[in-house]
Amino acid sequence: MQIRIQLILFILFISNISFSQTAPKYSNEFLSIGIGARALAMSNATVATANDAYATYWNPAGLTLINNDLELGLMHAEYFAGIAKYDFAGAVYKIDDLSSAGFSIIRFGVDDIPNTLELIDNDGNIRYDRIKSFSVSDYAFLFSYSKKSKIQGLRYGGNMKIIRRKAGEFAGAWGFGFDASAQYDYNKWQFGILARDVTSTFNAWNFNTDELEDVFVLTGNEIPENSIEITLPKFILAAARNFTFSDKIKGLAELDADISTDGKRNVLVKSNLFSIDPHLGVEISYKNIIFLRSGIGNIQKEPDFDGKKDLTFQPNIGLGIKIKRLTIDYALTDIGNQSIALYSNIFSLSYSINKNTEH
Repeated sequence: MQIRIQLILFILFISNISFSQTAPKYSNEFLSIGIGARALAMSNATVATANDAYATYWNPAGLTLINNDLELGLMHAEYFAGIAKYDFAGAVYKIDDLSSAGFSIIRFGVDDIPNTLELIDNDGNIRYDRIKSFSVSDYAFLFSYSKKSKIQGLRYGGNMKIIRRKAGEFAGAWGFGFDASAQYDYNKWQFGILARDVTSTFNAWNFNTDELEDVFVLTGNEIPENSIEITLPKFILAAARNFTFSDKIKGLAELDADISTDGKRNVLVKSNLFSIDPHLGVEISYKNIIFLRSGIGNIQKEPDFDGKKDLTFQPNIGLGIKIKRLTIDYALTDIGNQSIALYSNIFSLSYSINKNTEH
């Protein structure tokens, strides 16, 4: 059995090195933005402590920690002055005391893009009535399952995910992949690991170039061909520590490290084989009703005009309010470039339902 495990790991390692030479960087990158205002306020440092409907994305192992029979999560966000829409909807069902299952949908898209290919008719007249609109959108459908281990404090889980990417009627892709995860509690410490796209995720692209072929020829562009896009694995290691300041005030600090395997990225630790992107989040709670949060992420070394490299980072803040079974979270977060200062207001909701008390 041990030999088989070592052989599987060796094959995955060799395959990863081979794919890393051909796989595009930032494939399916819409799944790296983050979900939920709590996580975004803490700079996405939540893999060790995820325990609600948003854990379908962050760490499926945490789904067993929901306190009620059913928990729902909903988020809507807009980027680039409302041009791009980013949405999440998820539900987690508690099967029994040891296991839970979940389903969630993620969409990132730009809608109402004008299609001016038929703006000019055959007689050379401009016809605004011939302008149509289309959407460029990415979807992810996550089917999650988690279970508590016989080892005290250990739980594990995973996702089966289906990817759908569509650019109007011009191109589309279907993808398929898996995530695997675990969490472990030890005294006041919590540890987590998420292996995203653990077997690599494959997107099969299909291009409809009938309407675009003449334009591509006239402009000298290469006509795209049907192909397979590979998303290489990313591993997230996390550790969190709980603090008790008084009966009413408690604290939490979590440090996560994203280890990408698609080559060198502009992050704090980088190499040709992998890159490591650390990010830190803290949370202070009062009576488990009011939550104040902050985080630091997107740590980079950027060159200045003198050629020297300055250390930059992205700060985020947020708060949450829990009213019985309803939780409202808010985050003020940068889209990724603090020099532009395009901060977005993110809101997310979660609601718990207990079938034994609901009427």
